[in-house]
Amino acid sequence: MLFLTPLLWTSPVHSLDPQMLLLLYFVLPVWLIAGFADWLCHRATNIETTTGLKETYIHILMFVEMGVPLLSALFLDVNALVFAAMIVLFFCHEATALWDVNYAVTARKVTPVEQHIHSYLELVPLMALLLVISRHWPQFLALFGLGSEPARFELKLRPDPLPVGYIVFILTAIFLLEMLPYLEEYWRGKKARRKALSR
Repeated sequence: MLFLTPLLWTSPVHSLDPQMLLLLYFVLPVWLIAGFADWLCHRATNIETTTGLKETYIHILMFVEMGVPLLSALFLDVNALVFAAMIVLFFCHEATALWDVNYAVTARKVTPVEQHIHSYLELVPLMALLLVISRHWPQFLALFGLGSEPARFELKLRPDPLPVGYIVFILTAIFLLEMLPYLEEYWRGKKARRKALSR
């Protein structure tokens, strides 16, 4: 996926912005690849017959907790309101991730490889958040009543929309690498539960 992103480079401004470069063309792809690799680990340990649908529901919750900040960064003007939501949901995601692993180890093998992938899934969102903060430092300070800029608490579209090609690419990647696999995991869990109840 990483080698495809230069093909979508349609805005020369991004070539002068190392923070945007890192966010769009490194951090986000690594995050999506890690999520897909985690799904492969779940599949390899037969999640549908071990921890079952409960763990899948936890995964879907984490997907929502990180999906909202991600979509906000892609489409909205990042201000104090968006930062407040991002920070709250980041900590919710961390708590949910701890709950997830605590539950998973009770019923299935969580391999060293999966644990290593989890480290990416916890730290890459933090890396993304810090890069977004550094790009919008005045509004981050304003959230806490600091700095010279007043805090803005409104939902507005980005004043500098991302290239359409990039948006299409990244939303397609999210659908293929995150949504479809975890829907498949849910379907397998439902099928396994029905089979167990019919015995």
